[in-house]
Formats: sequence, C-alpha cells, structure tokens
Amino acid sequence: MQKKIGLFFGSFNPIHIGHLIIGEYVIENTDIDKLWFIITPHNPFKERTNLLEENHRYYMANMAIENDNRFKASNIEFKLTKPSYTVNTLIHLSEKYPQYTFNLIMGEDNYNSIDKWKNYQFILNNYAIYVYPRKTEDKEVNIKGNIKHVRAPLIEISSSYIRNCIKGGKDFKYIVPESVYNYIKEMNFYK
Repeated sequence: MQKKIGLFFGSFNPIHIGHLIIGEYVIENTDIDKLWFIITPHNPFKERTNLLEENHRYYMANMAIENDNRFKASNIEFKLTKPSYTVNTLIHLSEKYPQYTFNLIMGEDNYNSIDKWKNYQFILNNYAIYVYPRKTEDKEVNIKGNIKHVRAPLIEISSSYIRNCIKGGKDFKYIVPESVYNYIKEMNFYK
C-alpha cells in the first residue's frame, strides 16, 4: 500500500506553533502517514511585501521540525516555475515520487476560494483534500471532490500577527518554536 503524504503548502513567513499543531493533528487523527511542509517562494494570491527570502523560511521550517520524522520541510517549489501554482507542484511530485499518494492539507479559507486556483478541477479530480477549520466568513461551497473535513483545533495565530509583534517591539517567544525564535532575533528579521 502506498504511503499517504499530506502536503501543507504555505509561505511559512515564519512557521509557527499553529502550523505545527495542525500538522500534528492531521498526522495523529487521519490516515496521512507523513506531512510535508511545502515552502512556497511566492503565492500568486499574495503580495511579496514582508516576504522573507525563501531559504531563510525553509531553514526555519527545518529547525521547527527537526527530530520529528513525521514531518519534512520541502523546498521543491524553489526549483519550479514561479509564481508557484499548486497544480504544477502536485504533478511534479506525483511524477517524481510515484510510490506516494499525495493529499492536500488546507484551511477552510483556502478551500472556500479553491475555484480561483489554476486548474482547480484537475486537483479536485485527482487528489484528496483535508480541510481544517479557520475563522472565515460563512460561505456555501459546492465543490465536488474527495474532501475530508478534519476537526482540528481552530488556531487563530498567523504569521502576519508575529511579524506585527516584531515590528511593534512585542515579544512572540511562545508562538514559534524556540529555535525559530532565536534565529529571528539573531537575524533581526521582520523589523
């Protein structure tokens, strides 16, 4: 039986405990065997403002999950055409790793707007999507596909909140893993 890999896409600018809590919940409460954090160089739906250089974000993701073999940080999108489209990454990974079954892990906010994604119908027809709760406007989504709603905790921490804390001179020590906290402080990021 093929191993099921959950792909958790994001800028991870920076990675924080909310990402890790969702990742752990998915691993422990679904049939996903391993979870890969796919660091996106540039999300086509977001501006590049305040986007830390991709290798720093990848390094922090690796620090956050070191010693936990359930997780992997991936820089696969760094080598693909930009901007990064999920469909291109999925096709690339499926061709490169035919021994795995790939599944998307996404928040309700992204799920509610998946119809704006490039080739979203191809994604829905070929990949399972595990959707975790996010605080969003109630929107009736009528999307057909292999959609699994995961009752993960509602996490209201965001990377933008952390960046705003740093800009405002507030501490953020318990919102990110200690190694990530130390690296951000040492490098003077997000000031």
